[in-house]
Amino acid sequence: MPTSQPRTPRLPAEPSPTPTRDLAEEATGTGSLQPLFLLGLLLPAAAAIGYPMRHRIHAMAAASFVSPLPSPAESTIRFSYRPAIDPFAVPVLGLAGAGASATARVVTLSALEDLGGNTLVVIPRPDATALFGLAEDDLLDETGAGLFIPGNLDAALAFMETELAVRRSTGAAQTPRLLLVAECGVDSDRIEEIRGRHPEEFTALLLGDWPGDTASVDEEGLVRASPALAATLPERLPAVSRTEARDRLHAAVQRHRPSRPHLPRRSRRRRR
Repeated sequence: MPTSQPRTPRLPAEPSPTPTRDLAEEATGTGSLQPLFLLGLLLPAAAAIGYPMRHRIHAMAAASFVSPLPSPAESTIRFSYRPAIDPFAVPVLGLAGAGASATARVVTLSALEDLGGNTLVVIPRPDATALFGLAEDDLLDETGAGLFIPGNLDAALAFMETELAVRRSTGAAQTPRLLLVAECGVDSDRIEEIRGRHPEEFTALLLGDWPGDTASVDEEGLVRASPALAATLPERLPAVSRTEARDRLHAAVQRHRPSRPHLPRRSRRRRR
C-alpha cells in the first residue's frame, strides 16, 4: 500500500499591483528625493553667502588690533596762520620778483584805504608814475589827504628826516604813521642811516636792490621769504593793475581830503 506523503501548504499568491498602489509608491519615492534636491541647491548658496561674511569678520578683527596709517594727504596738512595785509608789519621791507610792483600798489592802497586817517604815504613822483600811472601834475599837494608826492627820492628822504627830527624834538605823537614807498636805487645806505637814527618811527616799502629783508613775489602773487618774514605776510597777494590802482588812489585821497568850510562871499563896494 503506497505511503502517503504530507502535503506542502501553498502560500497565497501575491496580489497583483493595483494603480492606486503604484501611485503611492511613486509619490513616496519622489517625496524622499525632494529634500535632497533642495539641500543640494541651498548648500552652494549658503557657502557663497558665508564666504564674504567670514572674510569680513576676519577683517574687522584684524582692524581692531592694527592702527590705521595716515594717508599721504593727511600727513602733509599744515596748520598755520597767515595774516591779512598790514603795511606796518615790518619796519623796512624789500620787494623783488615779477609781482613786486603789484604788491607795492596793494600795500600802498591798503594803507590809504584802511588807515588813511592815521597814515602819511610818501612816494616820489617817478615811483608814483611807474606804479600808479600818475601824470606830472596829478595830486601835486595832497599831504592833508594822507599822501605826499615829492619830486624825487632825495626830496622824499629829506622830508622824512625833517619830519622825524621835529617829532623827536617836540615830543609830538608819532602820528600820522609814515610809510615810504620807493625804489631805493643808490640810496640804500642813506635809508639805512635814517632807520638807525629813528628805529621803528617809520616804515619803508622798497623796490630794487635792497640789501635787507626781502620778499620775492611771483606773477601769481605767491610770496617767498624767510620764515620770520613770511609770518607777517599773506601767502598770496592780489594783483592790481595800474589803471585800477590809479582810480582807487584818487578815490582814497578824495575820501580823506579835509573838508573846507564854505565861506560866504563878501560884497564888493564900488569905489567912487
